[in-house]
Amino acid sequence: MDMLNKDEMTLGKRQYHIHLQPGDIGEYVLLPGDPARSDRVAAYLDDVYLAGNNREHRTFTGYYKGVKVSVTSTGMGCPSTAIAAEELINIGAKYLVRIGSTAALQPELQIGDLVISTGSMKNEGTSRFYVPDCFPAVPDFDFTRVLIDTAREMQPSLGCGVYYGINASDDAFYGETPEWIQKLHDLGCLNVEMESSALYTVCHRRGVKGAMISAVSGNLVRSDVIYEKENTGLAQGWEDEIKVVLEAIYRIDQSRH
Repeated sequence: MDMLNKDEMTLGKRQYHIHLQPGDIGEYVLLPGDPARSDRVAAYLDDVYLAGNNREHRTFTGYYKGVKVSVTSTGMGCPSTAIAAEELINIGAKYLVRIGSTAALQPELQIGDLVISTGSMKNEGTSRFYVPDCFPAVPDFDFTRVLIDTAREMQPSLGCGVYYGINASDDAFYGETPEWIQKLHDLGCLNVEMESSALYTVCHRRGVKGAMISAVSGNLVRSDVIYEKENTGLAQGWEDEIKVVLEAIYRIDQSRH
C-alpha cells in the first residue's frame, strides 16, 4: 500500500489552503494573524496586488525599496500558522516573520510597545507533531538580530518602547487563568501570543529563517486591557512593527546581494 506523502504532493505546486503557486510571493513574507492586517502591510508596498484570498489566508505581493515582499495572514493559533508557513515555503518563501499583537506579562511594558522574540515557550500542541516536546522553539539568530538593531535605531522616530526576550505561545486564549498568567510572569516571559512556537519549529525543520515582532495589545499583570473599544495604541503599534520589519528586510536583502 502506497501511503500519501504530502511533501511530495505539494512542493512547488499550487497550494491547497493559501491558493498560491510559485511566483506569487517574494522570498520575504510577513505573517499577521488577522486578514485585515494584510491590507495594512499592502499600503506600504509599491506595485502591490492581491495574490490570494482563501479562508483566513489573505496575501498581497509588492515591492519595498525594490525588494519583492509578500504578506499572508495566518489566522489565529499554531495549527493554521503552521499550514500557512509550510505552504509558503513550498512555493519559495525563505524569510518568514510573524507580525502581530501580544499581551505583556511584565509590568513595564505599555500598550503599543514592540516586543521581539528570542525564543518561545511551547504551550501548544502543533509543534509536538514535528519535534519532541523538549526541543526548543527559537527564531533565526541573524534575522532576529537585524530586527532588534533596526527597531532600536528607529525607536526615536517611532516613540514606543522596544523590548526583546522569551515569550510564551498558548493554545487557549480563554484558558489563561490568573494563576497561569502569574506563572508565566514568574518565569520571566515578556509576553504571550498564540503562533510563534509553531512558526519557529516549521522554519527550523524546513531550513528557512523565522522571526517575530509583536505590538503590545494590553498588560495582563496590570489588568490593563482594552476589549470593548478601539485600541488606538495597538493600532499604532501595528504600523510601527510593519515599518521596522520592512526596513529590516531591505537591510537583509542588501547584505545578501
